[in-house]
Parts: sequence; C-alpha cells; structure tokens
Amino acid sequence: MKIRVGFGFDVHQLVAGRDLWIGGVRLEHEKGLLGHSDADVLIHAICDALLGAANMRDIGYHFPDTDADFKDVDSKILLRRTVELIAEKGYQIGNIDATICAERPKLNPHIPLMRETLANVMSMDPEDISIKATTTEKLGFTGREEGISVYATVLIGK
Repeated sequence: MKIRVGFGFDVHQLVAGRDLWIGGVRLEHEKGLLGHSDADVLIHAICDALLGAANMRDIGYHFPDTDADFKDVDSKILLRRTVELIAEKGYQIGNIDATICAERPKLNPHIPLMRETLANVMSMDPEDISIKATTTEKLGFTGREEGISVYATVLIGK
C-alpha cells in the first residue's frame, strides 16, 4: 500500500454581512468569512491537504475564483469533488486532522456536527476526522478577530 501525507492551510477575513460557514455548518455570529465561495475555511484547508497529498496542486487550481460557476458555491460541493479527483488517481482517505484558529465564536460545541457533516460528504467514518479549535490568545489577525485560519493534515493511500 502506498501512503501519502498532505498539509493544507487556509485563511479568510471576517466581515459583516456574510454567513459564517465552518466545516459545512452554518454558525451564528455577527460576521462571516469573505470569499468567492461560501469561504468555508475548514473545508478549503482540507481540500488543499487532500490535493497536495495526491500531488494535484491546490484548490485554486481546480476551483478558481475567476470562474463564475464557483461564485457563492457551497464548499461541501468542492470537497465532494476533491474526494472524487483523488479517487480518480486511486487514493482513499485514511484520516484527517485539522486545527481551527479563531477567537470567536466558541467552536467546541459545533465540532461533533462538523465531523458528522464532513464524514457524510466524504463517505467516511467520523472517527477518522479530528477537528480541534484554538485561539491565538488575542495575538495577530486572529486575535484581533479580523479572520479565521485552519491547518489540516491528511493521510491518503492506495
């Protein structure tokens, strides 16, 4: 069995007038993430990690922000397509480990639903998806609540 590891990182600015989507779940918050799609920072980092592990470039290559088809698109669609793309090369996902960096809202209560939602999209066991949340102790753009970032690591094999 051939195994590969991938790493993804994404960041989006928090702005008024947008819904906040993280991990395929809409969260109540006074701000949302700015982006061409729904700006789901967790899904984008996972897509980049999966594509990187399969040596298939990145999310912007496959789903460019210059393409009107992806304007305001639900990122779960991008994730499903990413899983299909790596499957076309013979890869299956082993596990995912992600860390969300945000001061607010508190994410811990939402993590079980995020894991379940992502597992359904990727046809995986939620036990193979780890999602953690942390703050940056009020430091940097995250600490000033200007944006949210995510780090994701994946294991794929064929």
